[in-house]
Amino acid sequence: MIASLSGLVLFKNPTVVVIDVNGIGYEVYISVRTFDALPEVGGACFLFIQTVVREDAITLYGFSRKEEKELFLLLISVSGIGPKLAQTILSGTGVAALCQAIMTNDLSRLTSVPGVGKKTAQRLCVELSEKVGSLDGGLVEQETVPGTASMGESQVMADAASALVNLGYPRATARQALREVEQQLGTGADTVRVEELIRLALRSLAARG
Repeated sequence: MIASLSGLVLFKNPTVVVIDVNGIGYEVYISVRTFDALPEVGGACFLFIQTVVREDAITLYGFSRKEEKELFLLLISVSGIGPKLAQTILSGTGVAALCQAIMTNDLSRLTSVPGVGKKTAQRLCVELSEKVGSLDGGLVEQETVPGTASMGESQVMADAASALVNLGYPRATARQALREVEQQLGTGADTVRVEELIRLALRSLAARG
């Protein structure tokens, strides 16, 4: 089984990266969080890998952090959660925030992730609440926008940034647009819904031409 890969980034988008290892290109499925940690195309990278073998395919899932891989393995141990949904969950929220939601039985937070219904969220809390504690300790999310503390503190801002990345915008561009939105909204930024933040950010990006 492939446990890790070290090579050059040939191609990347928020869900897939192709890594050149000594002339062989490996297609690896990733979360938005791992995508954010990747270098530009041509840069060197290292990923922890989980190899999933099925009758019709051998699929590689990659992680920039060991804790993310460990949480992925816990997620797919839960009935009804396969590798693709596990990556979607990891894209929707970071390791520390997800662990916190599971430990505190925060069903509203968990069901906000596409593909996670109430029953699945309940299973996550019941089956993993004691197991994720070791992953949560001391973890700091890599979600903050440099120079903007309130955005680092706000989960809605992090969710809006991830959504813009999923729409194809570079992380730096998304963050800049959200910084502009936050400046416009002032202290009310943290109370705005994710959908509204995305709409305002897209308007700001469109205005740049």
